[in-house]
Parts: sequence; C-alpha cells; structure tokens
Amino acid sequence: METGVFISLALYFVLMLGIGVYAWRTSTGDVEGYMLGGRKLGPWVTSLSAGASDMSGWMLMGLPGAMFLTGLSSAWIAVGLFVGALANYLIVAPRLRVYTEVARDAITIPDYFDKRFEDGSRMLRVISALVIVVFFTLYTSSGLVAGGKLFESAFGLDYGLGLWVTAGVVLAYTMVGGFLAVSLTDFVQGCIMFVALILVPIVAMSSVGGPGEVAAVANGVDPALLNMFRDFSIIGLISALAWGLGYFGQPHIIVRFMAIRSVRDIPAARNIGMSWMLVTLLGALGTGLAGLAYATTNGIEVADAETIFIILSDILFDPLITGFLLAAILAAIMSTISSQLLVSSSSLTEDFYAVFLRKSAPQKELVMIGRLAVLAVALAAIALAYDPNSNVLGLVSNAWAGFGAAFGPLVILSLTWRRMTRNGALAGMIVGAVTVLIWIFAPIGPGGAPLSGVIYEMVPGFLLSFLTIIGVSLADKAPPAPVVETFERVEAELAEARRPAAG
Repeated sequence: METGVFISLALYFVLMLGIGVYAWRTSTGDVEGYMLGGRKLGPWVTSLSAGASDMSGWMLMGLPGAMFLTGLSSAWIAVGLFVGALANYLIVAPRLRVYTEVARDAITIPDYFDKRFEDGSRMLRVISALVIVVFFTLYTSSGLVAGGKLFESAFGLDYGLGLWVTAGVVLAYTMVGGFLAVSLTDFVQGCIMFVALILVPIVAMSSVGGPGEVAAVANGVDPALLNMFRDFSIIGLISALAWGLGYFGQPHIIVRFMAIRSVRDIPAARNIGMSWMLVTLLGALGTGLAGLAYATTNGIEVADAETIFIILSDILFDPLITGFLLAAILAAIMSTISSQLLVSSSSLTEDFYAVFLRKSAPQKELVMIGRLAVLAVALAAIALAYDPNSNVLGLVSNAWAGFGAAFGPLVILSLTWRRMTRNGALAGMIVGAVTVLIWIFAPIGPGGAPLSGVIYEMVPGFLLSFLTIIGVSLADKAPPAPVVETFERVEAELAEARRPAAG
C-alpha cells in the first residue's frame, strides 16, 4: 500500500474511532441514549445518516458495476429508489416521529408495533424482532463482502482479512458509542461519499474526452448500453422500480425518523436528504458509464465490474486522493453495517432480553447486553460473508425485499389507517416475509429456477402483505378504544406541527 493511501485511510479510521469515544462520553448512560441518541438529532445529521446507512457499498460498487455491464437500463433502480425515499419522508417520517413518542416512548420498531396495537401476547414484537435479526444478518454480510472485495482488489490483501478489518473498525465505534456514534459517523461518511461521487465520474469523463466521447465509446461497445429501455418488459420495469417500495420497511433508515429532535425538523431533513441522494445516484451511474469508456479506451481488463470505482480511483488520482476515495467506499460500507448492527442489537436487547429474560434489568446492564448483541450479530454476518464470490447487489436485493415486504405495508398502514388491527398486522408481516423467502429459494419457477428470476420478490411480497393486512383487519373486530384514541392524538399533534410557527 502506498504511503499516501495509508495516511488517508489511517486518518479516516482515527476519525471514526474518535467519534465513537465522543458519543460514548455523551449518550450511552441509558438504553434510549445508546439506541436512539436521546431523540436529539438535527436535520443535517438525520438526513445524511439516513442516506449513508441506506446506500451502503452497493452505491459505490454494486450500482456502478450494474451500469458498467448493462448501461442506462440500470438507472431504473435509481429512479425507483429516489421516488421511494421521497415518499418515505412524506408519509412515514413525520407520523413515525410523533407516534413512537406518543405510544409510550417506543424505542425500537418492534417496540412500536407492540405499543401501537396494545399487543398483550407480544407476538408482533417477537416475530418482527426475529425478522430484523435474520434479514439484517444477511444484509450485514453483504456489506462485509463489499469490504473484503475492497481490500482484496485495492490492496492485494486476503479477502478474509478484509472482512475482519472492516468488521473490527465498525464494531469498535458501534459497540462503544451506540446510536449517536453511528449517526455522527454516518454524517461524516455521507459527506465523504458525496464528494467522491462527484469527483470520480467528472475526472474519468474528462480523461476520456468528455460526456460526448463517453457516449460514443459506449455506443461503439454496444448501442443498447445507451438505451434505458434495453430488453424492456413491463415486469422488468416493475421489478426495477419496486426497489423504492423497500424504503417503508427498512428499520435502519426509519429509525432516524424516530430520533430526530422534532417533527418540525423533518421538512429540512427531507430537502437535504433528497438533494444528497440525487447527486450521489447520478454520480454512481456516471462512474459506471465513464468507467466503461475509460477501460475500453485504455485497454484495461475489468474482471469484476463491481470494482470499477476502485480501479478509477487507483489509476486517475494521487495516492492521498486515492486513499480518500477508498475511504468513501469504506464509509458507504461501514455506515450501513453499523446501523444494521445497532438495530439488530436493539431488537435482541429490548425485544427479547428485556421482555423475556430480565424485565427489571437496570439501564447499564441493558446497554452492556446491547454491546454484546452487536458483537454476536457481527460474528454471524462474518461467517456468512466468507464466500468471496458473493454478489453485493444480489445480497442487498434479497434483504431489501425481505424488509420491504414484511414491514413496508405494516408501517404505512399502521401510521395512516385507524381501522388496522393487531391480527391484520401480524398476518401481513408473516405473509410478506414468507412470500419473499419462497420467491428467493423455492425451485418452482421456469425450469426449476426460483421465481425471483421472473419478477423481483419485493413485488409479490409487498402486494400480498398489503392485501392481507386490509383483509384480516376488516374481518377482525374493530381496534379497542385506547388504540383509536392514541391514533387520534397522533393525528392532532401532526396537525399542530404543520401549522406555521408563531412569529
């Protein structure tokens, strides 16, 4: 590793660990502080931490790689994500912020479901927590795969060593500093990603001769690369756009809405977050297309399309800048891993340990259990990530669909429909999760292949979950009066928050 690259990465690691220590000293005295930052996040930290934890390694590796291989048709995923993120800010963010506080200060998503429906059986809480732990272990493993690929392709190090280095740094600041450390590091990492995804495509395009020359080279390789409707089919378009449906059910993203200091800060967070997302998505797509043109023009063989950002960073920049750009990939990877580890830890601690094992456990004990749970989930994810041939975008798409189908309709309807019942919520969550698993793994498609090759598993999972919730809720008896009263109180507080501030 060149000295400049080493210096940049070392400074990045020191900064992340320093933030972890700061957060440990200021916000980890109790469970709400460790797992939700005391509900004190401002709009800048909320929006950039939500964006950084959302995009993960696929933003700098998976999406540019897809663009490199298939061209503009990959942009439909970005379109779906942008629309979904905007809808999430408009529909979910304000309601979830108010509801989780009104509903007896719910700290986790399963805790919110439990208190929203006054579920005395705790089945909603347990099953939703189980879904979180299972799918987040898979999701976290995708981030570790990206980290292993980075160290292998950029530094020539062993893939397994890359997994442990990536996991080790994330574990250090997440276990120590909790939610505030995760959110503050995500903010810094979001800024790094923003700069990197502007710098790399612009320099790569300039090196080829500008956007026109990039288009000309891509057209020479395959004219279909510049066609957004390449291999177009209605089912294919629906599958790509359906990625946006996943936003409503991603616990590591929507938990930021629970932690923002006031519902009045959400419009500012929305404007910041959507601006950041637009620039970074365009930068990722531009990196893939410019990388194809640069590699073709210069006769560079690209064995793994998902490493095109790494290749451009290494060739086109001074080692100090290269180190910064590689830190951007680590930032994307680590921001998502840390958020997922913390949400999984929160579920294991609040929704299992504190509910079934130690109902009267003191706050310090719960914080310690939370730290141990972070470690346990990380070790499981490392074990799953040991296959270096794992596809980052494929792993992310499976976990994204699992959460989107299991939780998306449940979150939307629980926040907007007072007639929804506990049984409807439970049935919808189970149907969504099971549908996704069947679609991914059951060999019942054409030629014995999984049905995910026909249409993205998010689509049937989300639709069946939505219809199940409505059908079971309407067939069920009406929700009890306390549940309806809480819903009406939330609506009243939202109406008050929408009124212009005095003066």
